[in-house]
Amino acid sequence: MKRKSSDKTTERPSAYNKALGLLVRREHSRRELRQKLDRSGYADDEACEALDRLGQQHCQDDDRFAEALIRNRSAQGYGPMRLRAELKSHGLPDARIRSLLESAQIDWTDSAAAQLRRRYGSAGTTDPAERTRRAQFLLRRGFSAVTVRDVTHADVDAADASP
Repeated sequence: MKRKSSDKTTERPSAYNKALGLLVRREHSRRELRQKLDRSGYADDEACEALDRLGQQHCQDDDRFAEALIRNRSAQGYGPMRLRAELKSHGLPDARIRSLLESAQIDWTDSAAAQLRRRYGSAGTTDPAERTRRAQFLLRRGFSAVTVRDVTHADVDAADASP
């Protein structure tokens, strides 16, 4: 017996509605929304119009996205270098990233120390190898060499801080 195909046709939402649906779930950068619309097969002009309209309506705002990302990632224990790289990947300009990180008013030294306590407990160490291991942990989390040196008292080079 042959099955009848359903008469219901699912109509694809407009680029605006698709992007708005994504923004309802969480903040997105303009670049991220654009990539998702491109992957979904929307035409360039339709995607640009949708993103412009969302920006005019203050539904999508790169600064608001960046502030949320900084808040969330710093609460997860990531440092400023990691945040800078992630924001850069979302298409934010360097000057704006610098401004947003400064206005976040996060004490990166306290944050790094909290990460060390969470990972290794409150006991310090005098073993140079252990200090280096702890310093490498913080460097991988995106803290600067200066901050890591202050917190771990390990001998850390700026070259060690590069990702």
